[in-house]
Amino acid sequence: MSDEHSGIEVAVVSGLSGAGRSTAAKCLEDLGWFVVDNLPPELIATMVELGARSSGQITRVAVVMDVRSRAFTEDLGSVIKDLDARGYKPKVLFLEATDEVLIRRFEQVRRGHPMQADGRLADGIAAERSLLSRLRSEADLVLDTTGLSVHQLRSKIEDAFGTEASTRTRVTVLSFGYKYGLPMDADLVMDCRFLPNPFWIPELREFNGLDDEVRNYVLGQEGAEEFMDSYQQLLRLVGAGYHREGKRYLTLALGCTGGKHRSVALVEELARRLAEDDGMMVKTVHRDLGRE
Repeated sequence: MSDEHSGIEVAVVSGLSGAGRSTAAKCLEDLGWFVVDNLPPELIATMVELGARSSGQITRVAVVMDVRSRAFTEDLGSVIKDLDARGYKPKVLFLEATDEVLIRRFEQVRRGHPMQADGRLADGIAAERSLLSRLRSEADLVLDTTGLSVHQLRSKIEDAFGTEASTRTRVTVLSFGYKYGLPMDADLVMDCRFLPNPFWIPELREFNGLDDEVRNYVLGQEGAEEFMDSYQQLLRLVGAGYHREGKRYLTLALGCTGGKHRSVALVEELARRLAEDDGMMVKTVHRDLGRE
């Protein structure tokens, strides 16, 4: 979307109120875009210029616009042309839905339409549709959300604005000690205390799961390899389901008694497998290592 000179991608998200702009904004944030909501049209170019001068910290800027800015269509149209002339080549996403669906959505949340004033809800929708007709005709991508669930809308936005890396599930694999309590932020917790504890092996006690001596001992125990294979297969199913539901962050917790030996070794092995075999973006955290 952007060229070499600009060094930054720009997207403008607009459309009818109630058609899914908030969902689109959250999805773009999850995809790594810097999202600004309801920025006045005259400030968009300034925002993009600041992003372009951020030394690579901001590479993708998405601006969400609606009719709360009364000079909306004329100002926004000129800003888009200005950005295009500067080499940013913004991609415009327009969201819409049928009047019937929009009315139902507004009634469900018991909110008035921004252009309704003292009239009926249908009048506000009709006025907004007319005001945005030109912008819709010039949009790069028009998404009709009438029959889309939130997850389906997210999927379409990911296809249009995501990269392979940004749509991959981000997994944190965490080791912990049960004697220090369960991690509150874990999505899945697995108990590793079914394996022999290296703590009771005098020559291994002072080592931890990051050391080869402990790692080889833990992974060499009966049932360890089978556990890792089965758990990895389970996570493939869970990860695929989370991805379909639009969940991009997953925290897996493996615990042993003190969080020093077994859980640390298994976390390192699981993280290696998930990154190498399943292509997930993985980081490891050893919550209680060094705590004793």
